[in-house]
Amino acid sequence: MKIALLSDLHANRQAVEAVWQHAQEQGFDQLVMLGDYVDYGADPVWVVEFAQAREAEGAVLVRGNHDDALGEDTTSKMSSHVLPSLSWTFAQLSLAQREWLTALPLSAEVGPCLMVHANAHNPAGWEYIQGRSEASRSLIASRQPFVFCGHVHQQCLYHLSHLGKSGEFIPVDGAPISLSPARRWLAIPGSVGQPRDGDPAACYATFDTGSATLTFFRVPYDHDTAAQRIMDAGLPAGFAQRLIHGR
Repeated sequence: MKIALLSDLHANRQAVEAVWQHAQEQGFDQLVMLGDYVDYGADPVWVVEFAQAREAEGAVLVRGNHDDALGEDTTSKMSSHVLPSLSWTFAQLSLAQREWLTALPLSAEVGPCLMVHANAHNPAGWEYIQGRSEASRSLIASRQPFVFCGHVHQQCLYHLSHLGKSGEFIPVDGAPISLSPARRWLAIPGSVGQPRDGDPAACYATFDTGSATLTFFRVPYDHDTAAQRIMDAGLPAGFAQRLIHGR
């Protein structure tokens, strides 16, 4: 089974359209979306409708902290700089759309993989995977040998041996990586809608469960139009600059 992994779409229609076309050209059997469909970007309604359509076709979706923050019983503690766009996003979406977002599960299992937005050890706490320590903690907490997370907007791959030795590396665009069964693995496919590693190209990944082969991709898209739409909506200019500079 080949899985396409999309995360942190963040209401960026132009990036989602480019990644979706690229993923279809690569081919896959199962789509998984790792949360944060909304906020920051100017097209939350379009992206939610896209996600709902993919779910109706059989995609597996989990909830992100920006999605969770739209509910009354949210566990997400958002930074003050996010509140203007979050309030604007709340007003754009219907009650039914907000309820759909906040009802998405925190995690899901797909074959030998655990899918979660933030981490496996405390999904509702929204702690970031910032290094080997957090990655190892999540791998130990999961009964699955492969864990896929969003939340962090940069692509990365961590591993943990049966002796407790951990490692990490930054992947290369389009280069398949064979994941050894002697280790457990945690992968972050990066953000479709708001990359933050200095490259404005959108991120996603595919994973073939049969061959245990993981491939990370970068997809250029019209980030200037996406940035202009943020400005036209009256959202914080810094969110537009992030798309242009990729950080």
